[in-house]
Amino acid sequence: MVFLLGCAIERKPFTNETRLELIGQYNIPLKAQFNGTTVGGLSGIDYDPKKEVYYIISDDGSKIDPARMYKARIPVSEKGIDTVQFLSVTTLLNEKAVPFSPASIDPEAIRCFPARGQVAWSSEGERTKKNNEWTLRDPSVFLSDQQGKLVDSFLLPANLHMSSLEKGPRNNSSFEGITFDRKYRSLFVNVEEPLFEDGVQASTGDTSAWTRLIRFDVRTRKPLAQYAYKTDPVAYPAQPSNAVKINGVSEIFWIAENKLLAIERSFSTGRPGCVIKLYLVDLKNATDVSSITSLNTAQSFRPVAKKLMLNMEDLHLPVYNIEGVTWGPYLPNGHPTLLFVADDNFSQVDKTQFLLFEVK
Repeated sequence: MVFLLGCAIERKPFTNETRLELIGQYNIPLKAQFNGTTVGGLSGIDYDPKKEVYYIISDDGSKIDPARMYKARIPVSEKGIDTVQFLSVTTLLNEKAVPFSPASIDPEAIRCFPARGQVAWSSEGERTKKNNEWTLRDPSVFLSDQQGKLVDSFLLPANLHMSSLEKGPRNNSSFEGITFDRKYRSLFVNVEEPLFEDGVQASTGDTSAWTRLIRFDVRTRKPLAQYAYKTDPVAYPAQPSNAVKINGVSEIFWIAENKLLAIERSFSTGRPGCVIKLYLVDLKNATDVSSITSLNTAQSFRPVAKKLMLNMEDLHLPVYNIEGVTWGPYLPNGHPTLLFVADDNFSQVDKTQFLLFEVK
């Protein structure tokens, strides 16, 4: 039997020599049903070692079914993923202890907080304009209990509020990933794409897109620091050229003191799937940029260092919209694993894809 561990557990350090080897994948059919809900939009995953279950959040946002998280078992071996067995589904509740109304929330990432029997999860908020009227809803990080009841939330930094002006986060590009440190003293949150003040979104051929990592104090729920992160260019041109293309940080994952993994996800209209790159991020010497209004115009600061660990194009298989990552089990040879999940967007062209890697 393989002994499972997970959540914010420190394992074998990642170094420049660390390699990731794909050992299996598993896809869930489009619009699969579980306990009266449509399984899809799986955008975050984490493992609770005490209960031996994975927590998986859907980014449905109460449009198809009420905003929700799933619990699942995912047996794996050195041959790959045996199955994904859903155990339960829990409706996430708002501050009034009722389900979120349709399109009032945009869940994106989830991490378990086993000492308190809670989960932390993020929402991207909204910045849209229709019929000359703005809908502005701030990004958020919540704590909920096992029954989905909202317990608390983290204090939003001043520069992360939504605005009808071109300042703050862009729509659908804010709190995409979260992760605790090992001792649950800090919670890190990433902004997917640049704030308006920080410059332009990534495009093909450029290296000027700055986004931010935010560090919160778990005890006080207050922000402690912000760090600058430069994203890669969009991997391929869109077809047609004026269609949607994007590259941003879709998830982060704590590895060791001052070390995170960051997933960069590049999508271009006209190309199937996504280009997924996994980076090892070092915060040790990075400047706290909380007081810097614009990373685009700032004269001097030190960004986080990043080292490419894996470009999933090298796998030579279709890789989709990867938005979640967590530790998997140890293999019989003693090596740890990483488990990734892709959000299918409830779309015919994407897949709910799980990828399992051996860490060597």
